[in-house]
Amino acid sequence: MMLEKPVVVVGAGFGGLAAAIHLASAGERVLLLERQAYPGGKARQVPVGGARINGGPTVLTMRWVFDDLLQKAGDTLERAAQVQAADLLARHVWNAGGYLDLFEEPSKSAAAIESFSDVENAEGYLRFCADSADVFERLKTTFIDAQRPGPFELTRRMGFGDLSGNLKLRPFSTLWKALGDYFPDKRLRQLFGRYATYCGSSPFEAPATLMLVAHVEQCGGWRLPGGMSSLAVALVRAAQKLGVTFQFETEIDRIDIAGGRVQAVRLAGGDQIDASSIVFNGDVSALPALLRPDNSARSFSPLTQQERSLSAVTFAMNGKPTDFPLAYHTVFFASDYQDEFDAVFRRGTMSPGGTVYVCAQDRLDDQAPAGAGKERLLCLVNAPAAGDRNLPDQQEVASCLKTSIELMERCGLNLDPDPADLVTTGPTDFHRLFPASGGALYGPKTHGWMGAFNRAANRTEIPGLYLAGGSVHPGPGVPMAALSGKLAAECLVLDRGSMRRFRRGGIFGGMSTA
Repeated sequence: MMLEKPVVVVGAGFGGLAAAIHLASAGERVLLLERQAYPGGKARQVPVGGARINGGPTVLTMRWVFDDLLQKAGDTLERAAQVQAADLLARHVWNAGGYLDLFEEPSKSAAAIESFSDVENAEGYLRFCADSADVFERLKTTFIDAQRPGPFELTRRMGFGDLSGNLKLRPFSTLWKALGDYFPDKRLRQLFGRYATYCGSSPFEAPATLMLVAHVEQCGGWRLPGGMSSLAVALVRAAQKLGVTFQFETEIDRIDIAGGRVQAVRLAGGDQIDASSIVFNGDVSALPALLRPDNSARSFSPLTQQERSLSAVTFAMNGKPTDFPLAYHTVFFASDYQDEFDAVFRRGTMSPGGTVYVCAQDRLDDQAPAGAGKERLLCLVNAPAAGDRNLPDQQEVASCLKTSIELMERCGLNLDPDPADLVTTGPTDFHRLFPASGGALYGPKTHGWMGAFNRAANRTEIPGLYLAGGSVHPGPGVPMAALSGKLAAECLVLDRGSMRRFRRGGIFGGMSTA
């Protein structure tokens, strides 16, 4: 008997993994293809001097997304990935002196802010917490965990009669301007303005709606001994338990369309895999090349550099930090914050001495490991998404490393990395890892009140083709990408008219093959 053609998921990032799990639990036969030898997409590990350093996302929030995924395979997040709750969210440092810790518990953060700044800013923080919680609750089931709406549909979902409540989203104000209503202290506007960068955007142009990130963090941040890549491995195991088959080191060259719908994927080696439907979990800008020569490609257009989100230059290193108490997450702020974003988004360059984020990956409890010599560190600086133009060049990246080290030294941290223990990744490398992206790590930027509506929906105009990943709705970041996979799977099952009450049986497992 001929087997039913599988749903083919392209890409084992968190969106693809989530789509595979949701589809398999709904009774679909699923084949997942991944061009790399590992899962996780941007949550990759970088080999550095005998160590393996997580070179992508480092923050786990919205754990309910992953609780739901793993529950479908009869597992829990604690068992599958050994997550650890974190009381300290991040340490923030300014070269003028002193640092500020933020905690999961708002009252602890307010006390820290009062000591660091004053009572007015501490009270402003508590108002900010309440307002960000309200924004998140209004958008959780109407936008974040829902099919992409337009502005009118979003207003309908939230209720036409609640105009004053809907205006609390503050879509027509920039995040930076809104933060001035809570924080007279410019340093605190820097700190909370950084939430725009979680969407690869500028706080000076992103909507104030992004204040919801504050509430997401206050709902809990978790750390994983193996880093975020270990969560991807846990999701692979869950998917295999549900019967999903994986093929790693398998690159697709084309998506075939016939009779008005998707039919198959063509592999780079020339083989063809027939598909009942396809979930594409890659940068949406890559679709025109994959859909050639079909006219369906006109439904998509690659992002211009002006439309792209932030890229980054990262330094993965084995280093010996001294003279400053690094936490697991530490941010070293530059003095001219606006110039950082003007440089990237207006001048297409890197700002000299830009803000540096450091993840000290061996400090899960925010303490230096006992008897530690060198530690695994990931440093990240914002950069323009011009990787397809080979920008920034090697000289600019080398200058970035030098000015980053100098900024951290002015803040009190001494770090003298050995070139043999250092691996640099820039926009050109990210463009190669994630084709057609230009190195943009978050898809399109979220600037202006329409920014969040400009992302592609999870259902395309091409029957049988669905989209997942950080470049499409609902947005970037590990939990949001996973939600995109869930939403794509929901569209697929609905369109297939699936009414199965029981999941189809199958052989659990799945072989990873070249």
